[in-house]
Amino acid sequence: MQYQVFVHSRTDGLFSATVMGVPDCVAEGTTQEEALTKATATLRARLTKGQLFTVEVEEPPAKEAANPWLEIHGSLRNDPTFDDFMAEIAHSRQQLEAEEPKP
Repeated sequence: MQYQVFVHSRTDGLFSATVMGVPDCVAEGTTQEEALTKATATLRARLTKGQLFTVEVEEPPAKEAANPWLEIHGSLRNDPTFDDFMAEIAHSRQQLEAEEPKP
């Protein structure tokens, strides 16, 4: 198997090597090569104590996106001011259309 190892220089002059995808599999060394060698040895030791498995998990069914208009549909049916509100919207639209320049 192949693993990616991220090696970087630390502020204390040492190098740190982290095996990507393997939690807490980190090693240090005075050179990049030493850190990489120690990380490889750490990974080998960890792999001898366990096994790698591949599992497949079905994705949960996707929730249908709720239509926001359906959530409020009918909520104003008993509002006595609704007709006045709609008339005001129509009036405002007529004013805006009258102000727009004609092509």
